[in-house]
Amino acid sequence: MTPVLLLAAEKESAQVTDWAGRIGWLVGLALFVALVYWLMREGWKWRGTLQGDLPELLTAPENTGPAKLSMSGRYHGSTTAGQWLDRIVAHGLGTRSRVELTLTDAGLDVVRPGATDFFVPAAALREARLDKGIAGKVLTEGGLLVVTWEHGERLIDSGFRSDRAAEHHAWADAINSMINKTETEGAR
Repeated sequence: MTPVLLLAAEKESAQVTDWAGRIGWLVGLALFVALVYWLMREGWKWRGTLQGDLPELLTAPENTGPAKLSMSGRYHGSTTAGQWLDRIVAHGLGTRSRVELTLTDAGLDVVRPGATDFFVPAAALREARLDKGIAGKVLTEGGLLVVTWEHGERLIDSGFRSDRAAEHHAWADAINSMINKTETEGAR
């Protein structure tokens, strides 16, 4: 045999796995992930405490009248108006969910399975527009219906996305014309 083959035959393979070291690293990583998750959860609860001055959400009255428009889709959250990264989490407004929207003469009824439903009276509606994002969700231009409304002393932007995005224009037009009609009647 040649000397190179003899050297190769005499070598023993190195130990492949140091199980104690690997388990230690995995436990450390799991503890780090748990700590980060706990800190995020505490931050979410702290944000809700800071927004504790927000009044309870209204519920839909018994008789809201016939529906002008209805839509099913997703509720992506609410933010302070004009500040699309300042998410509002108080009273469940930060919870993403499926949504059924109904627009009537009385206002906007927001039904969210698995989350808190709420109602926005017509007098509290301020604006509806198409936008591309709200806290934690960015879409193509015009992919999100954002409704601005007043609750207590705070203006709130709520973001909705229809299952059929072509409906967004009709919704923005209907809400804005309803607001203009309310303002015109109030000026008389």
